[in-house]
Amino acid sequence: MEPLVAPMQKSNQFEFPITDLIEQRRSRRAYSSQPIEQEKIDSLFEAARWAPSSMNEQPWAYIYATKDQPELWNKLLEALNESNRVWAKEAPLLILSMARKIHIRNGAVNGAAKYDVGAANAFLSMQATHFGLNVHQMGGYDRQKAIESLNIPETHEPMVIMAIGYLGDAENLPENLKQREAAPRERYTQEFFVMNKPF
Repeated sequence: MEPLVAPMQKSNQFEFPITDLIEQRRSRRAYSSQPIEQEKIDSLFEAARWAPSSMNEQPWAYIYATKDQPELWNKLLEALNESNRVWAKEAPLLILSMARKIHIRNGAVNGAAKYDVGAANAFLSMQATHFGLNVHQMGGYDRQKAIESLNIPETHEPMVIMAIGYLGDAENLPENLKQREAAPRERYTQEFFVMNKPF
């Protein structure tokens, strides 16, 4: 396989106008202990509910827990890698997103399921940003441990775990994470991934 030869230029500036919600969205690690109102939690899942999906299959499923549900919340927390657990333990809300692997209508494998769950998670994240909440999505966790402790059936595949809450003080983070918390977001410029010609 040929290595990528395009220059991988990154920038921390918005090059073209985008909606405020996207500008404001961050994946921070410092959380306040302030609990999230249940009506806001309900709205997060309502936003996910209205995401687009292939054949309107809506193949997403979620398990969530707040800190006042310690047994379930700890099952989600303990599935995380230690590097994530060290800061996610302060988040008042943890959510595991899952993809339903087969179509309800005919039992066929849904090749778009993971993509569609990503869209639902993006809608959920935008709604959270609207409420002033921070969402940090994590792929760093033990999937088998989550499957076993949460009784996830074979029909569903765990995707990411999300830590959600109001922002806290970054000074409370471990030293190695303080710098990452303060660093500006960077993204590849469009020249790297947008083509107006054949690949």
